[in-house]
Amino acid sequence: MASRNSMWLLTNSRSGSNSEQAVDLLQGHCDEHGCPIVRTISFPDHDLPTPQELDEANVERLAVFTGDGTLNAAITGLYGWQGEVLVLPGGTMNLLSKRLHGPDAELAEIIRRVSSGAAIPVRPLVARCEAGDALAGLLAGPGTAWAGVREAMRDLDLPAIAEGASDAVAETTGGAMVRCHSPQLGDPGGYPLIEFTPSHRGIQLDGFHAENAGEFLQQSIALLKRNFREGPHTRLGIVPEITLETVNGGPLDILVDGEPAQLGSRAKFTVAPCEVNLLATHHGF
Repeated sequence: MASRNSMWLLTNSRSGSNSEQAVDLLQGHCDEHGCPIVRTISFPDHDLPTPQELDEANVERLAVFTGDGTLNAAITGLYGWQGEVLVLPGGTMNLLSKRLHGPDAELAEIIRRVSSGAAIPVRPLVARCEAGDALAGLLAGPGTAWAGVREAMRDLDLPAIAEGASDAVAETTGGAMVRCHSPQLGDPGGYPLIEFTPSHRGIQLDGFHAENAGEFLQQSIALLKRNFREGPHTRLGIVPEITLETVNGGPLDILVDGEPAQLGSRAKFTVAPCEVNLLATHHGF
């Protein structure tokens, strides 16, 4: 009979840390600490698990060792499930894992905490819009065009990198700047990129700008590295909801946990509790 701590594991070979060696190391940590993995699901080779599938197998805990995009699809697909989701740092930024387990918690330490009972089920606030829920973060504005360049870099597709960078530069400098309509925050002229970071206090908003050649280069490098906060930016505030609009009335480009989407020229964003339990091991959560 499986132990209370046993779990299924979801991986994605295209995620930042999902090498075969990394998955083997994870399984070793789980075995060592008495929370064995009884089944591994490799996405996209296999479908994401559903609440019905997990319930029929009497699974009470699913560990997700992927990047933000797969993590988002897996968790939102489990809304309404009564089990627990253990988010592990399996991607590049691992923003949700850091939020739940602390910025410095490594894989082995997270597994140790969970196995020792030092984890609690939580339903953190997420950023919600018509395109879906952002669990780790949401980006809005023409600067989101750099996402395609990052994908090409991951695949080492040099022609796509060159073409994508050229297109991203044009879009960032000439695209529809985005501004805070209600409440009115920051520069009324808008920003090429606004970042949403959901927290227990609401949505933290940061406006990123590139007002001269030096700032533009600095921001472009930060976007390519996926470390947006290294770029020049202004803290706009923390709000329970916000309506953004494009300055020129064009469609609003967004990234929801790294996945591209498009909204109308004016769109509302709110916070809402995640609709499935996530395990947190960080005392400051």
